[in-house]
Amino acid sequence: MQRPGDDHWDVVVVGSGNAAMSAGLAALERGASVLMIEKAEQDLAGGNTAYTAGAMRFVYEGNDDLIPLLVDPEDPRLPRTDFGAYTAQKFEEDLLGFNDGRPLSREQRILIDESGAALRWLATQGVKFEPIYSRQSFEKDGRFVFWGGLTLATHDEGFGLARTELEAFTKAGGEIRYGCPATGLIVEDGRVVGVETPKGAFRAASVVLACGGFESNAALRTRFIGAGWDKARVRGTPHNQGDGLEMALALGAKAHGFYGGCHATPMDLHMPEYGNLDLPHGERKHYRKICYFLGLMLNANGERFVDEGKNFRNYTYAQFGRSIMEQPGHVAWQIFDAKVDHLLYSEYRFHDAHFVEADTLDGLLDKLDGIDRDAARQTIAAFNAAVDENVPFDPTVKDGRGTKGLPLPKSNWAQKIETGPFKAYPVTGGITFTYGGVEVGDDGGVKREDGTTIPGLYACGEMVGGVFFNGYPGGSGLTSGVVFGRRAGYGAAAGAKG
Repeated sequence: MQRPGDDHWDVVVVGSGNAAMSAGLAALERGASVLMIEKAEQDLAGGNTAYTAGAMRFVYEGNDDLIPLLVDPEDPRLPRTDFGAYTAQKFEEDLLGFNDGRPLSREQRILIDESGAALRWLATQGVKFEPIYSRQSFEKDGRFVFWGGLTLATHDEGFGLARTELEAFTKAGGEIRYGCPATGLIVEDGRVVGVETPKGAFRAASVVLACGGFESNAALRTRFIGAGWDKARVRGTPHNQGDGLEMALALGAKAHGFYGGCHATPMDLHMPEYGNLDLPHGERKHYRKICYFLGLMLNANGERFVDEGKNFRNYTYAQFGRSIMEQPGHVAWQIFDAKVDHLLYSEYRFHDAHFVEADTLDGLLDKLDGIDRDAARQTIAAFNAAVDENVPFDPTVKDGRGTKGLPLPKSNWAQKIETGPFKAYPVTGGITFTYGGVEVGDDGGVKREDGTTIPGLYACGEMVGGVFFNGYPGGSGLTSGVVFGRRAGYGAAAGAKG
């Protein structure tokens, strides 16, 4: 693979997360020379990808579609595993459930239709997967039953995905420069022909912006999402400041999608910013707290504010972080009794998890700073009295074990909070990524307001608007990164050759 000089490439990709890597790999596959530039130094490279649990949602028909993707197709649990199927129709229904009445967007249709092919393509790049036994299945009658349409995560989770994609990228001939942020786009005669960086200009026939949204920028969060969002914890990289969006919009790119929307998850109230940069990548995600469906969430007024059992947690966790941000002080407490302690995810036993514990409910409430204890006591008593104990508890399905007569029901998995010892985990909202972006064409080219394309400029990942609105079914984000990253990579390579 030849390039004219050290400062000129067929394709420059800005960013180094999953979407960026997918774009780079796709461009290399089409014979382009590719330089990737990353704002972070190597230890913080990989964008938000390295912070994720690696789950990916895609259309599949059954076990036979999944086994070839696995790192261990001989896992002894597989014969006792029911993965079910996840159809395109079900994916569509799941996305529409977060659209607040909007029809399926063009971007969502693309995500659904190309999800399976994208996963299979990723596997050809050396990425392997493993069933999410610990978070997406429960054992029932000797079998592992998966729920919510989400079955596989990349081997060694998001950090493993980032590492494997980087290995594939460099092996295929791609180059990466760390500590090298894009500070501007080079435009000549209306065409993007490179990027400016503190390390000099890099000229290219095509530039792919894959440098995330604006979730790490408190000012932009407040501007687009609303007051109080400057207080949200940032779950992932500190580097997603909206730089790529601002560069594209300054060139006349069409703002597209829901800028007021974001993926926000219940997180440990006392977590350090960015998931604690002092910890290894694999541990930073453990500050999330997403087992609320097994207990109750109370705000500072001692009131419930969401239906904790509305749906499987992978359909609600990206919304409930926002719900917590709307509560007094942006705080809530997740309360559990001993009956469900063994079902809580490992993040609740994380060495830096913050919680209080007591043998009695009164003793627990006395330890919750800032809560209205009398109101909390009344809320729990009313909840306990409303639980329908005639319906058996079954965490493998939406069991219909709910409450009766409460103004805000708990629709599934309702059990009385009555068996000590009791635990309470203080949580707040942690933002993962933003939903507003730019509009791209079928080749990933960035569009203007008038529908024309900005020559030489492509985008993917969080930069693409219109994929999500008021939440998303878990695992869709990484899949979207591959789908639109691959499109942008192919498009950028074709643009460079054309």
